[in-house]
Amino acid sequence: MNPKVDFYFNKEQKWQQEINKLRMIVLDCGLNEELKWGCPCYTLQKSNIVLIHVFKEYCALLFFKGALLNDVNNLLIQQTENVQAARQLRFTSLNEIAKQEAAIKVYIFESIEVEKAGLKVELKKTADYSVPEEFQTKLDEMPALKTAFEALTPGRQRGYLFHFSQPKQAKTRESRVEKCIPQILNGKGWNE
Repeated sequence: MNPKVDFYFNKEQKWQQEINKLRMIVLDCGLNEELKWGCPCYTLQKSNIVLIHVFKEYCALLFFKGALLNDVNNLLIQQTENVQAARQLRFTSLNEIAKQEAAIKVYIFESIEVEKAGLKVELKKTADYSVPEEFQTKLDEMPALKTAFEALTPGRQRGYLFHFSQPKQAKTRESRVEKCIPQILNGKGWNE
């Protein structure tokens, strides 16, 4: 146990008993406990393996490379379709955690083996994202915008493409593109 993380488990919150149980299970698997992103994070030689976090309806273990795990029990959840690597085990009661303790440890130990083997999740490349028509039109009309967009880091490019493609209505996509043109021209990401 890391004393710097104790506050997270000692504060009054809805899932207090459940996360304390999850903490004991994870620590029993030999991982180091740290505080990252304001949550208890468990690492192996400085590599993130699993994180405990809470939500309104559930608490969860987040496996950083969960997409690589053999999910024989079909328990892992992809939070949204855009999450590429991480997967969650969600819990809504202490009893549920106690019943699944053996399965939880299987996922943790497999995550450790994935990390030791140096396996990596194959992430989508920028070219795998479609360019919304509204943005492509602006790129064609404004050579400076195209140059600036191509000069952005791949992560910033993907961020914009994702941001522009989310709305269902063309009018909203156009509005997003218009609002972001100055940021792109200044070399900034959409949320910077």
